[in-house]
Amino acid sequence: MKRILVLCTGNRCRSQMAQGILQNIDSELDVHSAGILPASEVHPLGIKVMAEIGIDISKHYPKHVEQYLGQTWDYVITVCGEANKSCPMFIGKVGKRLHIGFDDPDAFKGAEEEILSEFRRVRDEIKNKMQEFYITEIKGMEMPKCSCGCGCECD
Repeated sequence: MKRILVLCTGNRCRSQMAQGILQNIDSELDVHSAGILPASEVHPLGIKVMAEIGIDISKHYPKHVEQYLGQTWDYVITVCGEANKSCPMFIGKVGKRLHIGFDDPDAFKGAEEEILSEFRRVRDEIKNKMQEFYITEIKGMEMPKCSCGCGCECD
C-alpha cells in the first residue's frame, strides 16, 4: 500500500480535493492531507463541487502538517506554491517529493456562480493531474497520447 501526504497552506481546498480524488481512484492508497497553516474548516464550495462528481469529502477537516512529520511516506505532494516553499523537513522517510501546483479557487473574486465555476475548474484540473500522477507514479505506466490533452485515447 502506497502512503501519500498532500500538502497546501490551509488544507481547506486543493489538498482536500486531491486527497478525495486519490482515495476515489484507488481505495488501497493511504492518502492524507495537511496544511502548513490549517484553516478552521474545509471550504463548503470544495465539498459541493466534489459531491458533484460523486466524491464525499464532507467529513474531512483541516489538519496541521506537524502531526505527520515523523511518519514514512512514499510520496509527499505539495499543491500550492506556499506549501512548496515552506514544506518542512520530514523526520521520517519520504520516498519522493513532488510539486503539482494549482490555482487557489478560494482566492478568486466574483459573483457566486463565477466562484463556483472556478472551484469546478480547479477540481477538474486536480482530478486530471491526480489521475496522471496515479498512472505514471503509482502504476509506473506512460500516459496515453491523445489530441485533446486529457490522456484519453481519442486518436
